[in-house]
Order: sequence, then C-alpha cells, then structure tokens
Amino acid sequence: MEMLDILIIGAGPIGLNCALEAQKNNLNYVIIEKGTIVNSLYNYPLYMRFFSTAEKLEIDEIPFISTAPKPGRQEALEYYQGIARQKKLNINLYEKVLNVSKKDEIFEIRTSKATYRAKNVVIATGFYDIPNLINIPGESLPKVKHYYTEPYPYARQKIVVVGSSNSAVDAALETYRKGAEVTMIIRHAEISKSVKYWVKPDIENRIAEGSIKAHFNAEMIEIKENTVVFKDEKEEIHEIDNDFVLAMTGYLPDFEFLKNSGIELNGDCLNPFYNPETMETNISNLYLAGVVCGGKDTHLWFIENSRIHANMIINTILSKSLS
Repeated sequence: MEMLDILIIGAGPIGLNCALEAQKNNLNYVIIEKGTIVNSLYNYPLYMRFFSTAEKLEIDEIPFISTAPKPGRQEALEYYQGIARQKKLNINLYEKVLNVSKKDEIFEIRTSKATYRAKNVVIATGFYDIPNLINIPGESLPKVKHYYTEPYPYARQKIVVVGSSNSAVDAALETYRKGAEVTMIIRHAEISKSVKYWVKPDIENRIAEGSIKAHFNAEMIEIKENTVVFKDEKEEIHEIDNDFVLAMTGYLPDFEFLKNSGIELNGDCLNPFYNPETMETNISNLYLAGVVCGGKDTHLWFIENSRIHANMIINTILSKSLS
C-alpha cells in the first residue's frame, strides 16, 4: 500500500487549494471526494451569486475572470473545475471516507472503495451535507425540501419557506416571481442581517407590500400532507394550506465523523479543536481547513477568509519534516 504524504478529504475550493500547495512542494497527495469536484457548489441554487467578488474567491493566485461584479454558481464551477483539470490534480471522485484512524504515527483512511495510508490528513469537508433539521412531526414527508435549486417546480403552488437567511430569502423571492403563493415562517423578529445587502431591501419591500406573507417570532409545529401548523408571536396556533415546505434552516458539518476521527468538539457550537496558527487538531498531523473549522457557527469561515489555511498547513507539514 502506497504511503502518502497527505490525504485530503474534500475537493471543495479549500481542499483544492491544499492540493495545489502540496503539488508545488512535491508532496505525494490525493484528494478523496464523495461527489464531484466542488460538490457543495454544484448543489447550490442554480442562480446563486456569491457575496465575494471574483478576486476574493481565487486560489493559488490563478485569476478568476467574471463578467459580473459578483460571480455566480456556474462561473465558480467553471473556475474551480477548470483548475483541477489544468493542474491535473490527483482526485478520486464519488468515493466516501468512512473512517480515519491512527496507529504508530501513520493514518489509515478507509473509504467506500479502498484503504489508504498517509503521514498527514487534512479534513476540508465543509458543512453542506447534513441539513439542520426542525425536528417536528411531518418533516420526513416528500413535500419537505431541505435543499433548493430552482423556482420552476413551485409555480402556482402554496409554499412555506422556513428561515430568514440568504437561502430562505432567495427561495422566497424566486418562487414568488414564478407564481408561487409564498409564506415565510421566521423564528426571529426580522430578516437576518447576514442577507446579501442588494437582496435585503427586495425581500423587506415584498413583505411590506404583502406580496410575500411573513410571520416573525413564529415557530413551525407540524407539517401535514396538505397543510402546515405554526405558532405566531402571540402563541396562537395557525393551520394553513400548503403544497411544499422549503426548510432553509441551514446545514451542519459531519460532527460524528470529526468525533470518530478523534477531534475534540467544544461548547454549544461543537467547535472542533485546532491550533489557529497551524490548523492542526488535537491529533498530531491531522488538520482542518475551511468552513468545517467553525462547527455549528457556519458563518465564521468561508472561501474568502479560509484560503490561507492551505499555506499554513503545508508550511507546518514541511517544517515538521525538516525537524
């Protein structure tokens, strides 16, 4: 069995960046990815636009050319997948990592297809895989969607959108403009302050004019075949007709996988332990990179501010090899 210098879990932008740094430093590496290249971006809403401008999404100083001030999903897919092709990155796709264990300073990584041995492991798995469930009766009904791609299936349908962050607001506006009757159920007193600044006035104006109904300080109680039940800010119970529920309540890292890998999880947000100067976890030579570092606080890290993780990790690995 070949001994790898580094095994990288996840072929998102930060995982790719780690591979580019390893490649430049002649380190023997492989990326294991359970889906396609930048799989999370592939599963984003079709018309999603980034907060960041193109230059803030660049990796390895490779120019990201975009015709719009804020790149969209398709441009990002072209950019990151293009880098993987051009740089001939060593990536195994549609292969899921099942277990990471360590013995005698060597990691054994078991996947759905093979077993690998590596001196170092980088976990760059993001947080888009596990929906943050509402945990109410009826959430498993087929009409409940935790991922939103495009508005066309919801034309002329009665839609309930749960949440008030970017994904919820985008879903509400897009489905409304394709003819859906949209009701938003929002646990807080207002639309999230994190909503894209050029979108926030749009949703607030649609709510103010009554085009989109919104119930603030409200809570979903039950989802039924043809209705939903929720509690408003006065603690009054309402049941309204409904065809689809778009539960845009966020996503979580795979905490079970992190815990089984030996990584300490701390506090209410289950923040994984790592050294902020090296990105090394409490397990020596096991590193975290990208948004997975934030635990439940998934707004803490994103592409723009976690690109530096790759350089930090590779420099640490190289310095250890010289000591």
